[in-house]
Amino acid sequence: MKKTPAKKRGGKLRIGDHWNAITIIALSQTNPLKAIAEFVENSIDAKAKNVTIIRGKQKGEYYLKIIDDGEGISDFQYMGTHIGDSIKRKLKEKGATGIQGEFGIGLLSFWTVGETLSITSTGREGLTQRMLLVKGDPAFSIRDAATLFPQTGTELHIRPILAGVRQLSGEKIQNYLASELRDRIAKSGVRIRIADRTSRRELIVEPRKFHGRLLHGLPEIASPLGEVYAELYISQRSAENQVGLYKNGTRIIPDLTTIDRFRQFPWTSGYLEGIVDASFLQLTPGTRDGIIYDEAFASLSAGMEKLEEHLAELIREQEKAEEEEASKAILHRVTRALREAFLLLPQEDYGWLNIQAQRKSRASGDGSAGDGPAGKGAAGMDGGTGDGSLPGAESPDGDGAAPAAAVAEQADPPGTQKEFFQYPGPLHSFLISPATAFVGVGEKRRFRGIARDKSRRTVDSGLSYSWAITQGAGSLDMTDGEFAEYTAPEEPGLTILEAEVRQGEETRRAQAVVTVTAELIPQRERESSGRKKGIPGYTYRSAPGELWRSRYEEENSLIIINNAHPDFIFASRQGMTKLRYIVRLFAKELVLANFPEAGKEELLERMVELTLYAEENLR
Repeated sequence: MKKTPAKKRGGKLRIGDHWNAITIIALSQTNPLKAIAEFVENSIDAKAKNVTIIRGKQKGEYYLKIIDDGEGISDFQYMGTHIGDSIKRKLKEKGATGIQGEFGIGLLSFWTVGETLSITSTGREGLTQRMLLVKGDPAFSIRDAATLFPQTGTELHIRPILAGVRQLSGEKIQNYLASELRDRIAKSGVRIRIADRTSRRELIVEPRKFHGRLLHGLPEIASPLGEVYAELYISQRSAENQVGLYKNGTRIIPDLTTIDRFRQFPWTSGYLEGIVDASFLQLTPGTRDGIIYDEAFASLSAGMEKLEEHLAELIREQEKAEEEEASKAILHRVTRALREAFLLLPQEDYGWLNIQAQRKSRASGDGSAGDGPAGKGAAGMDGGTGDGSLPGAESPDGDGAAPAAAVAEQADPPGTQKEFFQYPGPLHSFLISPATAFVGVGEKRRFRGIARDKSRRTVDSGLSYSWAITQGAGSLDMTDGEFAEYTAPEEPGLTILEAEVRQGEETRRAQAVVTVTAELIPQRERESSGRKKGIPGYTYRSAPGELWRSRYEEENSLIIINNAHPDFIFASRQGMTKLRYIVRLFAKELVLANFPEAGKEELLERMVELTLYAEENLR
């Protein structure tokens, strides 16, 4: 039996329930700020030069008004009966420029702002009319509006404002419009004023200004579909830096990285802010804050590849420069912490770190000091000598050379006049140098009291000192001056010295712990050349998969830090943790270099000692 072929069925799509379709369209715009921006854009399209947004409260109801001096609306009837059939789209097809709308649904955006919309406008014929729409009601009304004085332009009056929209202050509206309509405001020259009568403030919307350095000479973004304009700035890294996607001066997407294609370097670096404006992108009609990922988007994506390569190179250079600056800052803080530690530690063990001799060799033209990328490979990055030694100062130990802990300030060159801020202030803190010492039985040791102001400058006037032994045996000479000499007893033990300094009514106290022992650790021989080492600089070297954390290059006075080590990566998550990690690496390398013949136990003891005092002064 022969089968009868099935009849083809089909037709054209059409709206089954027009009001339901309009309701869906009206509710598709979920951002009230975007709705306000669309109302302002209508004013700009109408060639308005002045737009006033009024936010207030009347008879217990919050309202929003948008008033402009544009060309006005001549045909309310057409506007109310042609939802989705935009006059602007037809004007664009005829070659009109400088207008933005194209969907014919912006009028319905008031549903996301308030309950009723009243539009009063004077058309080209000079007739003033008023149109009233109510949320959820398909009916609209148009009537003549009586006015005392001739009017131009259009006034939108939305009331009452929805409960969830009342928190939109004038400042929030200002900030949103400054970004959303940045280029449209700049190109049209429109003046937008916000009168926030609720908070009694008046604001002017200025096109958003980007921070950072404007990038010139960027590669052209080529697309056969139309023009693409990029205005990009490189700034300090911040999660708040964003590059927005625009169309004809109106922002579509605030942050490019919300698009999967651009969720990659360099857009995710945090260095870039600015705009990319593509005139040919297709918007999502409902929300007008998204794009269609069609051929137009693919053309934009392909055209931006050269730009991305160029930006990546610029950002790598920026990262390198910032890393160098950060390294200098870290070295400054590490050096300061170590220098303070050396003031408190036994001089005979750490005196080799005095760089007085190194400074003299530089002054005489000896440029052999090692310069690391993090700084000059020496301790004195803040203008000091690195250990606080004073040229020509007498050693407390009588050896004629001031060790690292002997003096805390640097002398000014002869004939140099101090600025006012260089003079020390009032007494703020006090310490004894060294704070710990090992003294043989029956031997003598000189200690110094160091008074400082709040900026850690050494105070040297108006001071009176007193020294005493608060625990243990021994004796003190010169107990009323800056220096005191301690004579150890004939029996081993522990002695605590205490010094007090007064300046007017201010009093500060400090203590030093002296271990009297029958057997001293042999003092290390210093370099036979007489040249003393300064605190080294440091640099990074990436050695992934290798277990070493740091190495000391003695010939360059440089500590190499493996920045690919898991510990470095872990420590770098927080600034202070990274700083402490680097201090510990410095302590490790300095102890290894200072005690080359020591056993494992002594090395560990020395590292604990140096780390303790250095981290105490880390800030």
